[in-house]
Amino acid sequence: MIDAVGNPNTILLLGGTSDIALAVADEYLTAGPLRVIVAARPSDRRDDAATRLRQAGATVTLVDFDALDTSSHQKALDEAFSGHDVDVAVVAFGLLGDAEELWQNQDEAVKLATVNYTAAVSAGVILGEKMKAQGHGRIIAFSSVAGERVRRSNFVYGSSKAGFDGFYLGLGEALRPHGVVITVVRPGMVRTKMTDGMDEAPMTITADEVARIAVKASRRGKELVWAPAAYRYVMSALRHVPRPLFRKLPI
Repeated sequence: MIDAVGNPNTILLLGGTSDIALAVADEYLTAGPLRVIVAARPSDRRDDAATRLRQAGATVTLVDFDALDTSSHQKALDEAFSGHDVDVAVVAFGLLGDAEELWQNQDEAVKLATVNYTAAVSAGVILGEKMKAQGHGRIIAFSSVAGERVRRSNFVYGSSKAGFDGFYLGLGEALRPHGVVITVVRPGMVRTKMTDGMDEAPMTITADEVARIAVKASRRGKELVWAPAAYRYVMSALRHVPRPLFRKLPI
């Protein structure tokens, strides 16, 4: 169960090798030991993540989870919830891809859409069922400001995040009467393995900074948060820019 100040006993990381997911676990671990379920494909990265978390004081359980194989999600999440409640689930898996290749390569576009949207819906439906049954729980779902108004520069990725964002906001509304709270987090550019080597955008922040914002928002029961907070005002303005002008902006 989650204690009076919002600290969980057990968290589940879907996309457990993600820099942001691990940063969220680290943030919770600052309050004391907890159980962390690392759900990801078997790999050296998953082993390294487990070692890192154990060294930080976590009890770690590994679960095989492949976002692309949606038929395996029920089994993976049955295992994650087996014998105990999951207090916080972090949905942090995703692909970025090469923006120009994506709209010209069907296989890559479908793969990205499957991971970023279809797999997120698949896992989200099962998470909702599990948490509704246990009568409590929180989900931290990592969306992106790229989904708020989809840009030409990365529209395949942005469109997948727009769908992700809408699904988890709606799922939060559906689950709220059952004691489950979903916090959708909209980061801008984050310094992670995914963005390594890319030119930094304005207001780029670290995974640790995103994690602090996300955990604080979840503890407060917030439904939606931007990282950094200033993006809320930037995106509010951009949503109202007329399309002929929007396409000329250097973004």
